Formats: sequence, structure tokens, C-alpha cells
Amino acid sequence: MLSRAADAFYWMSRYVERAESTASLVDVHLRLVLDLPPGMSEDWAPVLRATGDEASFRARFGEATRATVVAYLAFDAGNPSSMLSCLRSARENACSVREHLSPDMWEQLNRSYLMVRSASAAALDATHELFADLRMSSLLFAGVMDATMLHGEGWHFGRLGRFLERADQTSRLLELLHPGSMASPDATGTADDARWTVVLKAAGAFETYRRRHGTIAASRIADFLILDRELPHSIHHALIEAEASLGALSLAAPRSFPSAAERRLGRLRSELEYAVMDEILADGLEAFLRGLRLRLGQVDAAIFETFFALGPTAEARSTRTV
Repeated sequence: MLSRAADAFYWMSRYVERAESTASLVDVHLRLVLDLPPGMSEDWAPVLRATGDEASFRARFGEATRATVVAYLAFDAGNPSSMLSCLRSARENACSVREHLSPDMWEQLNRSYLMVRSASAAALDATHELFADLRMSSLLFAGVMDATMLHGEGWHFGRLGRFLERADQTSRLLELLHPGSMASPDATGTADDARWTVVLKAAGAFETYRRRHGTIAASRIADFLILDRELPHSIHHALIEAEASLGALSLAAPRSFPSAAERRLGRLRSELEYAVMDEILADGLEAFLRGLRLRLGQVDAAIFETFFALGPTAEARSTRTV
């Protein structure tokens, strides 16, 4: 497969996953602020920090309010990480490889983009419904891709992008909670229970968690969303799936084995395989999550060098937003 086409599949899936995750982050915080005590002001800065958009937002808008943050992260065409911009970028990448997509894939992606574009011109009075619709649309796109596309190189590049983005975004969802929520990680019945419950629901994991663990406890939830091998939105599961597709691509390509991308991803996945949540919490959850995202960025750079680079352009690509 041409490197241009491979890059398009990879980023098409990353952008669709990112749009869904941005919707989840904003929706989670909207639900959290509903539980604030009367008279307590809303703090939207954590959402901007989690998405990495705080500096660019402050430069344009200054104070973070509900209306400005939701509009910026959902509908702002000038924000490359907004839901609208991500779906537009996914659609542009899909256009470049449309002959390899099934009609159902293109229709589902196009429907998602048009849905958000139409909503961006309307009043923000149905945001919860829009975010729920977008999340379902993203799940449908992934399902249609798996069900209708040949499971060859393009499919594997798409899966690789989807699961690397999912690992990154799950880490951001966890970081949305304030550091104090981990101060007593095994406490139950606290005000933080509601916050952790919302995070589990954002990851589509609430009922699954309750069946396995029962009561809400911060350390068990963190363990579930980071280290569980079977939960679809856990970081560990995402890296297992990404590594499987990367391995399939590497076996099909005439290059040295293992590649730098395989080594970096393999090391990271192996560390999670043997990680212990108590040790992660002792060292600091926030530091762990930020270090994880740094290493995911290094994996992305190695994937580019291995599959997409065309000689001297590699350095320029390493600055692309992930």
C-alpha cells in the first residue's frame, strides 16, 4: 500500500476516535457541574488541560466559561481538535482513499460530519443529545469498517490509529478528575463517587465495572480503565489491539524486524502487562498518565518513520498534532 494511503487510513480512524473522545470529555464535565453545590462556580479549565487546548483557548477567549469552552471544543472550525475539525479532517482523509472504503463507511462518516456541522449553527440547548449521537455514530463507523472492509493493510492501519488514539484519550478522561479524588483511593460513599461514575459511563464501562467490582472505589476504577486486558476502552486493551495490527503490518512489509515502532509499542504494552496499580498511585497517577502520552507520541513518530516517511519530510511530520 502507498504510504499516502496508509497515512490516510491511520489518521481517518484517529480523527473519528478523537471526535468521539472530545464529545465524551465535554459531556462528562457538563454532567459533573450539574452536581455542584449551590453557589459553587463551574471550573472548565480541567477540560481544556485534558485536551491540551488551554493555551490556545486562553489566547483567544481569556476566561473559560461553559458556553465558550463547549463551543470551542465542539464546533470551532479554528480549533484543530474540535469535534467539527476532527470529523472534517477524517472526511478529507477518507476522500483520498474513497475507492478502498465501502459505501456504508463513507455514508456513516459523512453523516457524522454533517450532523455536527449543522448543530454548530444552532443554539447549544441539546448538547447532551448531540454528544450521545456522535459517540454512537463513531461506534457505528468502527463497526461498519470491521464488517465491510477487507481486513488487509488499510484495515490494519485504521485499527492501529483507532486504538492508539483511544489509549491517549482514555488517559485524558482519567486526568479530568481533580488530583484529590485519588487521595483516599479505596474510600466509598464520598462525593467523588459521582465523579468516578460519570467517567466510567463516558468510557462505556459503568455496568461492566459494577458487575465485576460492585462498589465504587477510585483505585479499582483506575485499575479497570488502565490495566484491564478485556475492557474495550482500557489503555492496556487498546495497546494490545494496536500491537496486533502493527505486527500484522510489519510481517507484510519488506523491512527489518522488529521495527522501531514495534519495539516502542511492545515495551509500553509489556510494562502495562506487569504493572501494579498501587505502585502507579504511589508514584502519582497524573505523572503516569502524562508519561504514557509522551511515549504514545514516540510510538506515533516511529510509525511515521517506519511506514509513512518519504526521506527528508520526516522531521516536518513529527510536529503533527497527535
